[in-house]
Amino acid sequence: MPVVIRMSRAGTKKRPFYHVVVADSRAPRDGRFIERLGYFNPLLPKDKTERLKLDLDKVKAWLAKGALPTDRVLRFLDEAGVMKREKRNNPLRAVPRKERKAQAEEAVKAAAAAKSAAAAKSAAATGGTPPAS
Repeated sequence: MPVVIRMSRAGTKKRPFYHVVVADSRAPRDGRFIERLGYFNPLLPKDKTERLKLDLDKVKAWLAKGALPTDRVLRFLDEAGVMKREKRNNPLRAVPRKERKAQAEEAVKAAAAAKSAAAAKSAAATGGTPPAS
């Protein structure tokens, strides 16, 4: 049974409040869970301590059992010092798809040109004809 540590939404419309729960990954987001580990209130300012509350002993126990945290919960655990979150880098995220595709095609053409230039250079150094591609 794949177990995850994730957030389950509570609260009313336009007033989100999340419970941090351990659940089977196949269960619905706001549905059945195994154990509640804490809560997160995104409406409070970031400097308030009541914004996030986690029972770190229970979290560590579930992590030892093999539960995997979701990305957002992993951020919370990184702040608490329980787990290390790897920094992500996606500089092309903001570039529109057409431009990314054009850049990829240009890179392929440049690589092919560099390969043919290297082949011609090696052929000139050996005194023979360039190999057929």
